[in-house]
Amino acid sequence: MQQALSIEGGDRLKPRVLGPGRPAVLASAISQLFLVAGVVTILALPEIAQAADAAPGTPASFAARKTYNIPAGSLEAALNRFGREAGILLSFPTELTNGLKTKGLQGSYNVQEALPLLLYGTDLVASIDGASAVIRRQSAAVSEATLPAVHVTAVATATTEGSQSYSSSVVTLNRGEQKLKDIPQSVSVLTRQRMDDQALTTLADAVGNTTGLVATQGVGPGTVIMSRGFQIDSYQYDGVPLPRNTYSIGNWSSESLAFYDRVEVLRGAAGLTQGTNSPGGAINFVRKRGQAKPMVTVTGKAGSWDHYGLQLDAGGPLNAEGTLRGRVVVDEDRSDSFINYVWANTRTLYAALDYDISPNTTVGIGISNKETRSRPSFIGLPRYADKSDIGLPRSTYTGSNWNRAYNDQSSVYADLDHRFNDNWSFKASAVAMREKNTSVHQRISAAGTGITPGGNTVRYGDFAMNLEGEQYGLDAYVRGRFEAMAMKHEVIFGANYSRYHTDDAVARRWTTGGNIFAINNNRPWQDFASIAATPGSTGTVSSYDVEQTGVYGTWRAQLTDRLTAILGGRVGWFEQMYSQPARGTDPRYESVQEASGRFTPYGGLVYALSDQWSAYTSYSDVFEVQSAPTLSGAPIKPVTGTNYEFGIKGELADGRVNTSFAVFRYDHKNRAVVDPDGLGMCNGNDCSRAAGKVRSQGFEAEVSGEVLRGLQLFGGYTFNTTKYLIDPVNEGKVFSTWTPKHMLRLWADYKLPGNLSKFSVGGGVNTQSKALSFDSSFDVPGFTIWSARAAYQVTPELSLALNVNNLFDKTYYLPSYNSTTGNNYYGTPRSALLTLKYTPRF
Repeated sequence: MQQALSIEGGDRLKPRVLGPGRPAVLASAISQLFLVAGVVTILALPEIAQAADAAPGTPASFAARKTYNIPAGSLEAALNRFGREAGILLSFPTELTNGLKTKGLQGSYNVQEALPLLLYGTDLVASIDGASAVIRRQSAAVSEATLPAVHVTAVATATTEGSQSYSSSVVTLNRGEQKLKDIPQSVSVLTRQRMDDQALTTLADAVGNTTGLVATQGVGPGTVIMSRGFQIDSYQYDGVPLPRNTYSIGNWSSESLAFYDRVEVLRGAAGLTQGTNSPGGAINFVRKRGQAKPMVTVTGKAGSWDHYGLQLDAGGPLNAEGTLRGRVVVDEDRSDSFINYVWANTRTLYAALDYDISPNTTVGIGISNKETRSRPSFIGLPRYADKSDIGLPRSTYTGSNWNRAYNDQSSVYADLDHRFNDNWSFKASAVAMREKNTSVHQRISAAGTGITPGGNTVRYGDFAMNLEGEQYGLDAYVRGRFEAMAMKHEVIFGANYSRYHTDDAVARRWTTGGNIFAINNNRPWQDFASIAATPGSTGTVSSYDVEQTGVYGTWRAQLTDRLTAILGGRVGWFEQMYSQPARGTDPRYESVQEASGRFTPYGGLVYALSDQWSAYTSYSDVFEVQSAPTLSGAPIKPVTGTNYEFGIKGELADGRVNTSFAVFRYDHKNRAVVDPDGLGMCNGNDCSRAAGKVRSQGFEAEVSGEVLRGLQLFGGYTFNTTKYLIDPVNEGKVFSTWTPKHMLRLWADYKLPGNLSKFSVGGGVNTQSKALSFDSSFDVPGFTIWSARAAYQVTPELSLALNVNNLFDKTYYLPSYNSTTGNNYYGTPRSALLTLKYTPRF
């Protein structure tokens, strides 16, 4: 049973938990741990930097000594492995190493010592070029003018931090590092550089700037994510899937982007590695890690509506050998809002350690905490009964001055990565998350069918919610490459497990009477106990238990020099139980959905048109458990269906630019529809039966990366239609009311050349066509929002940037649960943010 929450005193006082306060104690302990870890890391960095600076002018990652055990054999394979283990960019043309052998490398060396030993007996030499090493023929090293074009062949890294790029050609959400053009589905990467340039800090920011995704404002402060017409409610953390956004009421899922290196997004069915209920895609949040060289960044920001923030990000090697690396992020963000009375304070803390037990084995641990206190605005604005806009100012606040909410999300991460040899590896990752959401708030909605011209048809709702959740996830896989039957093969075998438990308590009461044009924001103070004790109030105490287990595998076979086939499948077990204890005259209610040994197949073909371009096609099954009640009381059948995708991908300009074009179609059947024989017969509600069929189809195009020297670009366009093919009520109508037909996400940043190289300018546009209200009774107009950025590198260590969003101050509504009675939210007006970043050099 969840403990009641009491929030007393002034607007911004900390909540007091009545009874055992495990979340509060945990948050306090985590805060102290971060403080100690941050001090230790920062104090250690100068000494580590000094120890690593054995050779003046040499990067710390090149001077640090590491232990290697690289066997004799192919020089190309040895150099690739060395580049990966040393954590450096190692470049050479592939024809340079054809047929060459090495005696290997055993022992502890820095990069300058190790490379000559690997190259011993050949006519090749290594030269340091900034933060990279280049392999050349000895004769060619004499004159730079005679050098051939250098092609990077060392194993690409998926890390985007420090790349200064909007593109990453490698992702990890499909287990192990894979090139985008080798994956027969649509994949986007939101890099660290683009997050910084666009000042993207929240989950809604990330979703709203990614091709094909829609960030929808839910009933609550969280974000609902839509992809190709379907909701994404499970997220991956370093590849470990966890269910999110399953609460008894509202949408509360949120993330801070402060400690993530990148966000990887797959659009299309993700059931192969993520499991059931993943028809639209997958989102993978990849953490920052300690890097091979010391770094400290201090960022301050100030913006519209008293928006202030300060962040410390520090990390690097914690011993002279560089085998122990740490990272600490402390981020504080405080802001008021364009809506009267509304404010939010968020503190994000993160610490991570990675340790190379041996040259082939690395273990990592991490811990994070995000704590938000706020006075939110719930439910938005109603509309007139004729569906028209009531035209209230964007600053209108429909709550009370005692509205308050508290979110506390604490997570622990662990992983182990072992490389048996150059071809075989094993990785195991685990995540545990505890989340607490509490809220006491007033909301206003229209009584009946909407607001009358006089505005006297609103009702005040007092709500209190205590929502707690615990999630656990584990994923482990083996990945290997081999040759057989004159073909190259790659296999992945893995298993994952997740468990999610919630304890939710909700109390609510409604008071009729009020005027939308004269809102009373000073109603009497309320808390959970006072609302629950009021005669006529309603509420529920409930819990969710969701457990999912699966084993999966994929096999890639290079059938010819150009054609690769991918086959895969997952066998999964799923169980979800929702329960409400007996209360008053209401009996105990329990609902169970389960599936056992369900097989989900996957297949794809990738054809290499050239070294830069590939064409692909893929097929995947869909399996989605439903919870709608049936007249017989038996569990309703799951949704099943097929996803098809055809496309072309390009990796251009030596990997600096990625492009893609995809055509897709989903056909899903057995969706729950109203059973005409069971109207009002399922606990007072209409019963359902599995008979509906829907179709989502369209195409997407995307380009990202350095398209011209100094010009970083991200552009993504989506055309998507969704439709009920079979439904007794909605046949022929739009299925996903939140999904617009047209969406364009565009952003570019240009570093000026020559004497103006300290300046950069950027800008972009997000535009989408109309959506529909939740009941499809009226249109939610589309919108076009322009943004701009100007930045100046004051010194090599200090930079200044100004971002202006909604440049032309467009007034618009967000797609949501829009209705005549409420849930109509204005988009943010024009706003500015000034960012000052200091990065000392070691």
